[in-house]
Amino acid sequence: MRASVIVPAFNAGKLIANCLRSLQDQTVPRSEYEVVVVDDGSSDSTAAAAEAFPGVKVVRQQNQGPAAARNRGAGEARAAIVLFTDSDCIPARNWMEEMLRPFDEDPDVIGAKGRYLTRQPELVARFVQAEYEDKYRLLGRHRFIDFIDTYSACFRTEVFLQFGGYDTSFPVACAEDVELSYRMANQGLKMVYVPGAVVYHQHPSSWGAYFNKKYKFAYWRMLAVRKNPNKAISDTHTPQLMKVQLLLAPAAVLGAALSAVWPGAMLPTALALALFLAASLPFAVRAMRKDPAVAAASPWALFMRALYQFAGVARGSVDSFLLRKH
Repeated sequence: MRASVIVPAFNAGKLIANCLRSLQDQTVPRSEYEVVVVDDGSSDSTAAAAEAFPGVKVVRQQNQGPAAARNRGAGEARAAIVLFTDSDCIPARNWMEEMLRPFDEDPDVIGAKGRYLTRQPELVARFVQAEYEDKYRLLGRHRFIDFIDTYSACFRTEVFLQFGGYDTSFPVACAEDVELSYRMANQGLKMVYVPGAVVYHQHPSSWGAYFNKKYKFAYWRMLAVRKNPNKAISDTHTPQLMKVQLLLAPAAVLGAALSAVWPGAMLPTALALALFLAASLPFAVRAMRKDPAVAAASPWALFMRALYQFAGVARGSVDSFLLRKH
């Protein structure tokens, strides 16, 4: 057996069939891999929906969160390579073949990540996809990377278990994959980006859902950085201009508020806005080549994203500091 595919699931009864159907129809022969669904204490038909697929192993546990569910699945794995995807993802037919290729080519590779695509028509979802493509552009510049996210992840099972898997102090599906990746990279282990390993996904379809997700990710990223402080400055997937925007947007808002009582604040406010627009221009130019509507929306969307991320970083930093003190 070449691989074990782990799918954590919580109340995914309406979604998981599409995921499992695609996993049953991979270019890798079905006899060469197993599929393990970890039902993380669902109260719906998740387990029954998974059991309807022949050969799918269903493991049940009380609700402990996605990190614990993935770790449980890896512990049940029988193969030397373990893959992860999510119950709301639909892997392409050659997903597994592409994910396994780097392990066959280089025995020193211990981890690999694929990429998201979406078929959604909504402007928000298209913006989110452009945001992912911006990160993939950075990842593609590196021979080895320091980030493998769980929707399309692959590890040597022995190494994954040696590292203790995902940190279960992350109670939600947020940044536990970042933290594990950082730990592995800090040990000098080789991980690679595989752009041909595609899974299709439903991105947020409303601005409210998207911005709330950005806040949540920024908050939990602070815990990952607290555990791996050397990654605070840079990594292989975060655009540096995003960090600049994160500072300029709140500065502009603060300046605008001060301008109401202190006219002298108008000049630095205008400067902050001008610098923000300049920092947003490269993203807008790249988006324009594929989707002019996304390019047109990007200055506002990036500004709001920066505000939500700043709020998440601020609260996450405070909470991480309090955790450190205790």
